[in-house]
Amino acid sequence: MATEADILKALEGLHGPGGTPLAHAVSGINLSGAKAFVSLSGDPSQTEAWEAARVSAERAIKAAPGIEQAIVTLTAERAPRAEAPRGHAHAHTHAAGAPAPQRKGGIPALEQIRFIIAVASGKGGVGKSTTSANLALGLAVQGWRVGLLDADVYGPSMPRLFALSEKPKVEGGKLVPLEAHGVKIVSMGFLVDENIPMVWRGPMVSQAISQMLGEVAWGELDALVIDMPPGTGDVQLTIAQQVPLAGAVIVSTPQDLALIDARRAVAMFQKVEAPILGVIENMSYFLCPHCGGRSEIFAHGGARHDAEQMGVPFLGEAPLDIKIRETSDAGRPVVAAEPDSPQAAVYLNLAAKVKTLLETQKRRAAPKIVVG
Repeated sequence: MATEADILKALEGLHGPGGTPLAHAVSGINLSGAKAFVSLSGDPSQTEAWEAARVSAERAIKAAPGIEQAIVTLTAERAPRAEAPRGHAHAHTHAAGAPAPQRKGGIPALEQIRFIIAVASGKGGVGKSTTSANLALGLAVQGWRVGLLDADVYGPSMPRLFALSEKPKVEGGKLVPLEAHGVKIVSMGFLVDENIPMVWRGPMVSQAISQMLGEVAWGELDALVIDMPPGTGDVQLTIAQQVPLAGAVIVSTPQDLALIDARRAVAMFQKVEAPILGVIENMSYFLCPHCGGRSEIFAHGGARHDAEQMGVPFLGEAPLDIKIRETSDAGRPVVAAEPDSPQAAVYLNLAAKVKTLLETQKRRAAPKIVVG
């Protein structure tokens, strides 16, 4: 089985912009069997040059003994390299060099959660909830204890995505999350009928989110994934003010209208000083289930281009695929329903990249709101 030393040896002789040895630019290594997930830290102003270095690194690592698949990601944030966690580490232990649990701004219910991740988009209809559900499941597959908060009060999706209809219990004044496929889940959809509209003004929504964050018995978690509502309004600011997010994943489709809103989402999180873990392009292409032909219905590559322009990591492409739709509608997201399928592999790779980025990034202080 390959080791971290084998990965670093594979990078010997390879250099990035300015002659930087790629082995020195490694900010994280995560090995899972014959798969290697490696992150490189580079100057975001040299995106094209670092992308070329990333491709070279991925090719070299894949050729290393014991490695069948290699995924190398770029992160714009410079961070000292720490010992990466082993892919087989148990969820309840901290790997050597992994960050200590993060203080959560005085909300007791969140103090035992290592990382809080926002999955966001500037507009609706881009597949953000499907991405959130499969990302949470993908992190759980890697041995993490994971929670999932459906923060879209007006259009909660998790009850349908996980086929959950029972009401959660209250114990000791705290709401007890429902569980599915090893993930703890909380959604406003558990408390109200899906046919009843939530006719609430902004302050009421913000209060509901505060309660779902602070009055839930989350327990000890490695990650809490927050499925954000679309836009850049009250809910996003409430979460940014109350929770020092470990990072945000931005979901977009390739067409120009979606990309405009995705850029706004990136800008909003940057304004509140929340790290951008990266951008994923959803519905990137369509593969016909009958002939296998590929159609780029919504164009293609726009999210990658925008990520490069903004100096944030590009996390990958998810197809417009009938299996993803069918499993979601059936209440068993594809990572849970068919974990060995190519469709699930997209989200498993996304989860592995996010996990590596979280475990190698610098810690951040409490959030600060900048107006102007």
